[in-house]
Amino acid sequence: MAEIVQQRIEERIPELEQLERVGLFTKKEVKSIIKRATALEYKLHRLIINKEDFIAYIQYEINVLELVKKRRVHIHYQFKKEEIEFPIIHRINSVFKRATNKWKGDVQLWLSHAAFCKKWSNSDQTQCLLMVTMIFNWLFHQATKGQISKVFSAMLAIHPDKPALWIMAAKSELEDRSSSESARHLFLRALRFHPNNKKVYQEYFRMELLHCEKLRKQKNDLETAKMDLGEYEFSPEILSGKLAEVVYRDATGKIKEAEFVISLLNIAAIFDFTKELQDFILQDLQDNYTEDSLTWDFMAKRELEALGAGEELLTAKGRASDINRREERCCQVYEEGVKSLNTEPMWTCYVAFCWERLKRKTNVQQLKEKRNERQLGVLQRAHDSSLLKEESCSHLDMMRERPALPWLTQRYSKSVSVLRTLMQLGSGDVGRLFQEALTHINPKESLPLWQLQVQWSVANQSPEETEAVFKRGQLSAVPAVSMEMKESYLDWSFSTGGYKKARKAFTSLQENRPLSKAFFTTMINIEKEQETPKMNFLRDYFERALQEFGTSDDDLWLQYIQEEMGTFGQPENSGKIHWRAMKFLEGESVERFTYKFTLMQTGHL
Repeated sequence: MAEIVQQRIEERIPELEQLERVGLFTKKEVKSIIKRATALEYKLHRLIINKEDFIAYIQYEINVLELVKKRRVHIHYQFKKEEIEFPIIHRINSVFKRATNKWKGDVQLWLSHAAFCKKWSNSDQTQCLLMVTMIFNWLFHQATKGQISKVFSAMLAIHPDKPALWIMAAKSELEDRSSSESARHLFLRALRFHPNNKKVYQEYFRMELLHCEKLRKQKNDLETAKMDLGEYEFSPEILSGKLAEVVYRDATGKIKEAEFVISLLNIAAIFDFTKELQDFILQDLQDNYTEDSLTWDFMAKRELEALGAGEELLTAKGRASDINRREERCCQVYEEGVKSLNTEPMWTCYVAFCWERLKRKTNVQQLKEKRNERQLGVLQRAHDSSLLKEESCSHLDMMRERPALPWLTQRYSKSVSVLRTLMQLGSGDVGRLFQEALTHINPKESLPLWQLQVQWSVANQSPEETEAVFKRGQLSAVPAVSMEMKESYLDWSFSTGGYKKARKAFTSLQENRPLSKAFFTTMINIEKEQETPKMNFLRDYFERALQEFGTSDDDLWLQYIQEEMGTFGQPENSGKIHWRAMKFLEGESVERFTYKFTLMQTGHL
């Protein structure tokens, strides 16, 4: 192993001598590099090798490269790159190859290698005075770009099941090597492995349009320069995007989904030369995908893009009138959609569109009223068709008028989100709504409903009525509801009636099981907030809490001990409490208590 390491270090000597000779590194720095490189080389040649050692080696070499680059800029020296940078980059590529051969399944390692090749192939080239150096720079960057292709080819041979890697490889060929042919070849290979992958088809479609855009730009530049192309001609079919149309036909032949077709149409809309292609896709969408609500939704929203009359747009009222006309045209398309496709998704799209328009701010009163009226009408009709989703009612509080919606109340009386909205609207008898909802909902799932009722009662009803709500909740057969109502009642009593009312509430409930730990800790905190807390009361609260949770809750015992060790307590009682804790606690809670008690005694808790 030592001989191999020594050989690797000797191979570095020419580049290190050049670094010192040209003034990029000092003699001391060169010695430091040799020492560090020797240690890293030994790690790579051990019998049992680790991936972390390879990564550390690569990172160190990259750091040296970056430092060389900065030093060159600092001293304005751009020569000898073939004798300095090239050996370092070659060495990094070799280590990457060893690592990826050893850990072939590590995709991140492959991608790191590709990223390194891309970075150093696209690094800035400083203009040189010598033609030889300029030629070397060009050859060097071409070789590094070729290395990226080799990395991706090796990676795809091992990971052909990952569509994202095929897309990255094709994108690299197109952007880094300007090779549309290689990118197309990679996409076609990807489709053999993933014939129904939407993302691959979308990126393939985009690539063909980018290729077409590039050719159109080249043709325009050549025509501007008035260059004679001889017999070469740009194909009108390719320039008009026919290759992208072929990709579209193949994709939609395998993936027959309106959402996918719309995504391809949106990609085509990015390019300014694809009007014919967009019209073709749009016609295909209208002919073959009318059974999908997304088609109608897309076609309706296109009406918003129509331009209005120029003179009318000069005033706010004119602009509002134009917007209203466009929204009406959208609604006409939606109306055709619900006639042709009377389904819940179709109505959901219609309602969502109305909500989206209603959320938009405007100072024109007529437009506000029109949107409000339209939204209410669509909601009513969707409900009449029994196709209104609960989520569609979550924005009722945005409506300008506070309508009474008995049909909504009847249908969603057990929905917490809709009930919250109805409370904000002040719609109907809220108390009756809660009672009706409790008869429909599963008692074990009724806690959010009780919390909502308490929240509403505190904000809108008298203290007597709120207390009645709390007492009904405390009598619930569901333990979670009963305990939550007791905790909330204690908090509410303290906030509305002060300490005396809170203590009275605690006394009335302390024997009314089930009780939660939070019920006792809330009362303990209330007592501690007083100017002169009564230790006898605190002891009573702790003792009652320990009767319920003393066998498992070690924190409760520790809090009790801390209170006795405090200003108002009696420290001599802490020993007795500790003895009782060790006797009552069970299982792992004993070990936790012992550990925490030791930390508390040493001042670390």
